[in-house]
Amino acid sequence: MSDDAETRTAIVTGAARGIGAAIALRLARSGHRVAVVDLHAHETVGTVDEIVAAGGQAIGIGADVASTDDAENAVSRVVEELGAPTILINNAGILRDNLLFRMSDADWDAVIGVHLRGAFVMSRAVQSHQVSAGWGRTVNLSSTSALGNRGQANYAAAKAGVQGFTKTLAIELGPFGVTVNAIAPGFIATDMLRETAERIGVTFEDFLAGAAKDIPVGRTGLPADIAAAAAFFVSEEASFVSGQVLYVAGGPKA
Repeated sequence: MSDDAETRTAIVTGAARGIGAAIALRLARSGHRVAVVDLHAHETVGTVDEIVAAGGQAIGIGADVASTDDAENAVSRVVEELGAPTILINNAGILRDNLLFRMSDADWDAVIGVHLRGAFVMSRAVQSHQVSAGWGRTVNLSSTSALGNRGQANYAAAKAGVQGFTKTLAIELGPFGVTVNAIAPGFIATDMLRETAERIGVTFEDFLAGAAKDIPVGRTGLPADIAAAAAFFVSEEASFVSGQVLYVAGGPKA
């Protein structure tokens, strides 16, 4: 049963796993039709199947969100198969961590491309449908790394850029009934961080335990914590909340 007055069509990028998958599932439980977007279509099958098994409606789409053509083609397919999208979750992301003197041009460009350019081209492709409907919700994923994090000059710059992008879109699109907000997760237990643990040579369990010691609430975050925040931002009740960055990090960050 939907939590909202109307069933809408949502696009969630980077939704094959982790935070994106959790958000896609949460939106589907609220009754929305969901386009599960990730780099490769076959990787979206698990999320799509879980939504469909629970009685929801979803499709999987493979797209490089940093590509204008891919983004526009993905949105066109959503329109044809699910209806015009008015909810957009820009979650797709990658890591290419390194200290500045070791960071390559390619690693910088890749991270800025997926996180920042990806949010731009997807938002541009969706906004016309939101404006036409006179209603829209865009939620961009930032990070506590936007405040600075050693070895993540590319990621931190992208996530800080997402916050400025969010506030600007909130100003531009607000008159058309569209809200734009950002979520800045802290330490969330995902496969992306599992890969980080492997890279630095510690077990995932030890990695989580070490991180939890520095979090006021005494635990690391879960994808469901971020999905709950996204569910609020896309709700009817959040119509007067726009241009905000919500740090979901188990304690004060910004």
